[in-house]
Amino acid sequence: MINTGKLAGRTLFITGASRGIGKEIALKAARDGANIVVAAKTAEPHPKLPGTIYTAAAEIEKAGGKAYPCVVDVRDEEQVRSAVEAAVAKFGGIDIVINNASAISLTNTPNTDMKRYDLMHNINTRGTFLVSKVCLPYLKKSNHAHILNISPPLSMKAKWFGPHVAYTMAKYGMSMCVLGMAAEFKDQGISVNALWPRTAIHTAAIEMLTGPDSAQWSRKPEIMADAAYAILTREPRQSTGQFFVDDEVLESAGITDLTDYACIRENADKLMVDFFVEEKGAPVETDDAAGYTAAAPASGGDAKIPQLFVKIESLLSPEIVSKTQAVFQFNISGAEQGTWFLDLKNGSGSCGAGTPPAAPDATLTMNSNNFFDMFSGKLKAAPAYMTGKLKISGDFQKALKLEKLMKALKSKL
Repeated sequence: MINTGKLAGRTLFITGASRGIGKEIALKAARDGANIVVAAKTAEPHPKLPGTIYTAAAEIEKAGGKAYPCVVDVRDEEQVRSAVEAAVAKFGGIDIVINNASAISLTNTPNTDMKRYDLMHNINTRGTFLVSKVCLPYLKKSNHAHILNISPPLSMKAKWFGPHVAYTMAKYGMSMCVLGMAAEFKDQGISVNALWPRTAIHTAAIEMLTGPDSAQWSRKPEIMADAAYAILTREPRQSTGQFFVDDEVLESAGITDLTDYACIRENADKLMVDFFVEEKGAPVETDDAAGYTAAAPASGGDAKIPQLFVKIESLLSPEIVSKTQAVFQFNISGAEQGTWFLDLKNGSGSCGAGTPPAAPDATLTMNSNNFFDMFSGKLKAAPAYMTGKLKISGDFQKALKLEKLMKALKSKL
């Protein structure tokens, strides 16, 4: 998307702007000559994540904007108020708020400790509410007031909640701020919307979650920056209370070829769909159709899963066990429902019907057809999880180790 200059001189207060999507939105606005308040926690280099508020500010200045780095933990009311007041003193006001700061933990209820639960809710929901509230007096004075939350469309389907209810609640809290504040501020000319990606976006955060190969099936953060720019350059009264998805925003702006946004252009049609949206063109599902009911088991003579596990067992080795170091349990629904295990932690490895002899590190729940597709290489574990075809409880990282294992065994199965 070509910059139009419409954000020149506007002041954007962006949380979590030291890296990832927040920084890309900042850079896009900076090319118009906007003022950017880089509101984030990272003042000193993080051991695992790149960028600080100061390196981001330097990039923003180089891109043509004016930057003001502020150390802000959105959980701390005093830090938020001080940063907003300092930003207003420096730039004269605030026109746009981007609530991007977020915490994530893709864990089920038993595996979500309350410290992590509180972190997600305090940053995602409470932080979004707090930053919007503190910026409100200055947004009211702007003639181009926008609040944009990087949060998903609201949907009460159980499949969005089941795998990680605590995280969903925290992200949906940000979206509920959109729903309520859009109605509350409509007569004041303040536009309040949400933006979410259709596919996985390659950031340091998703690389930590899914491994260094995440770029293979992700888009660049620039697609979110371009979509945000399209929304933020509209007149505030033009649209409010909307839950936008990045590709739909760009298509409405006339950009239909999204190939260049893929990290790997050759994989542009093999991208992983994100947590809270359907694959484009996918039929609307009820929760039952999404895999929450199980069909009766197949007759013994037609069962293919036992044959598959016999083949897997013949291929196990101490080397595979050494590289994997995980015990998996498979809860299979559909034509061949049942429970199976794969122990790649003990001895030379073992597998078979029933629960594993040792406590599973990860439990994977899926339909039998998806199970076969996964082991044949037609369906990858991470995209399957993202689209709801695979549910994971326990250690998410160890569950994704199956990806490498299946790739190694594919030609032999």
